[in-house]
Amino acid sequence: MLGCHPVSTTIPDESARQTPFFGPESWRRLVSNRFGGVAIFVLVFLSFSLLTRLALAFKAADILGFDLSLIVAFAVGFVFDVLTAFLASVPLIIWLTLIPRRLFESAFHRRFVLVSVWFGLFLAAFVSASEWVFWHELGVRFNFVAVDYLVYTNEVVGNIWQSYPMPAILIGLAVIATGAFWLLRRSGWIDAWLSSNTPVGRRLVIAAALVFTPLAAVAIISQSDIPELGNNNNRELAKNGVFSFFAAFRSMELDYGAFYRSMDENRALLRARRLTGSPATAFRSENPRDFVHRVDNPGPIRPFNVIQLTVESLSIHFLGAFTDPRGLSPNIDAVAKNGLLFARCFATGTRTTRGMEALALSIPPTPGRSIIHRAGNEDLFSFGSVLRDHGYETAFLYGGYSYFDNMLDFFSSNGYRVVDRNSVEPDDVSFATAWGACDEDLYRWTIREADEVHATGSPFHFFVMTTSNHRPYTYPEGRIDIPSGTSREGAVKYSDFAVGEFFREARTRPWFDETLFIIVADHTASSAGKDEIEVKRYRVPLILYAPSLIEPGTVLTQCSQIDVAPTVLALLGMSYDSLFFGRDILGMKPHEGRAYVGNYQKLGQLRQRKVAVLRPDASHSFYGCDLWAEGLQRSDEEWPVLLDDTTAAYQAAYLLFSNGLLKEDVVRSGVPPPADE
Repeated sequence: MLGCHPVSTTIPDESARQTPFFGPESWRRLVSNRFGGVAIFVLVFLSFSLLTRLALAFKAADILGFDLSLIVAFAVGFVFDVLTAFLASVPLIIWLTLIPRRLFESAFHRRFVLVSVWFGLFLAAFVSASEWVFWHELGVRFNFVAVDYLVYTNEVVGNIWQSYPMPAILIGLAVIATGAFWLLRRSGWIDAWLSSNTPVGRRLVIAAALVFTPLAAVAIISQSDIPELGNNNNRELAKNGVFSFFAAFRSMELDYGAFYRSMDENRALLRARRLTGSPATAFRSENPRDFVHRVDNPGPIRPFNVIQLTVESLSIHFLGAFTDPRGLSPNIDAVAKNGLLFARCFATGTRTTRGMEALALSIPPTPGRSIIHRAGNEDLFSFGSVLRDHGYETAFLYGGYSYFDNMLDFFSSNGYRVVDRNSVEPDDVSFATAWGACDEDLYRWTIREADEVHATGSPFHFFVMTTSNHRPYTYPEGRIDIPSGTSREGAVKYSDFAVGEFFREARTRPWFDETLFIIVADHTASSAGKDEIEVKRYRVPLILYAPSLIEPGTVLTQCSQIDVAPTVLALLGMSYDSLFFGRDILGMKPHEGRAYVGNYQKLGQLRQRKVAVLRPDASHSFYGCDLWAEGLQRSDEEWPVLLDDTTAAYQAAYLLFSNGLLKEDVVRSGVPPPADE
């Protein structure tokens, strides 16, 4: 008909319809290309990261700061999650760029992808669970401790298997992975991705952008850019665990001068000399790099044997000697009552190796890993080297396998005979965990070694390191009234029981009255908290016990593990040429007391009620500290003397060690190092 037009019966294309930006079709279009797998990976990664952060926030609810900083923590955390997700996807991007279309569309590749997706989901769930456990143990996201744990898998995996119901946990993680996998399959995303095609040229352009952008971002963004947030728990929450792990791997050793507040090297060394010096010391030369100083201790030499019981994770809040009412430590309390108790002693760090480093070498903690792990740590001047010069036999005794944490190499290359599980017969171990033989076994070995050395007429020094006060908190049955494996309190009480048995046996020996016993911790049970350095949680017991040498009493001077060796040597009346940073506590005036405390990145000094903290971005901060109240109080007041003293001590320790100037030979040579070396 004229003027009439045919009516179209064509149904509009569904793809032409406008869909919501966040609707199902929008997500489907996002993954319908060669790099759809990357989009799926990133979305899954972000989902698990968010759920992990929420779970950790729930777990730490009683110590988080519920204010604007928590919102900032989640926002910053999201940025690090996105960055980490794209960095982790780089291998996938390369694979998807290079794989030919025929192989990409093959049945084999489809099966490979489905299996890989399930394992990827299981791995994501496993990492989240691992973060939960790590936070439960240390109160932080993954750090250098996690890196070390990968090196010593036998002990770590064994400890985890003994401490947690791993079969049930692994089954639960498999169920979670299977559920997430089912949701992904039902969404159709995987099928849409595997059914897509993207030309090679376009793939190369997209891949270049996807790879270059996160690599460029990581070059300018680091965890040090995370704001302080006023609560260290909030700041830890802002991190991404995977990113933190690899950041820790990169910063296992930090160049002090490149990262921390510094001063002229000679000025730092001279200032450190003044901090170390006392009326009993005189430096060998005026050369700032010559740290050798003579320590003259008056009186006749008293060559007492020295047995140091270094008790794993023994915080002061477990001990009745520090007013704990639970009755967990009657034997250690009795030793404290009849010995010399140093009530304000601090650990230098948060790891066993840090405690051993301070006790053996009398040096503040250098940034990054402990010296025990570092190259160039052999033939160092040590507590043992001074005693060996006075005719002592020195030995390191450990309940586990001392290759762990590089203890074997460190002690054996510094003059100590090593006694560990490899040194004894299998039937000499009555009970053991993944970490080592129980404390009773270790102390029995110690008594036997003392008997044998005493029979030769030689005095001896034993550095004894226990393991029982450690998760899984298991110990021989029937020793105490708390069932094995139930709590930290039980492990503490068993450790105390073993100390009591050791002293009961030692008192029957002819060498007992000629022995000075030291009870000290390697570090505390928990050092994490809301502050940059939770100074209050670094307090450890230090007890010197020798009835025929030391009058009982309590010392209130602030001190740390680096002061143990100089104090003991003073009590023994030994004069010596020294490279120690520590001082004789009993020779210090109360106002001279100080403690060096740090973690692997932040370095602090406590002096009376003031704390200075150095950070690896060359910044610093000051705090007021009340050891009987929770937390540090940020101070806007500058304390330049404390800041310079803190800088000088840490900078000097780093310079001297890294230049080989803390070796025994430096002392023995009698010749100062070149001033301009």
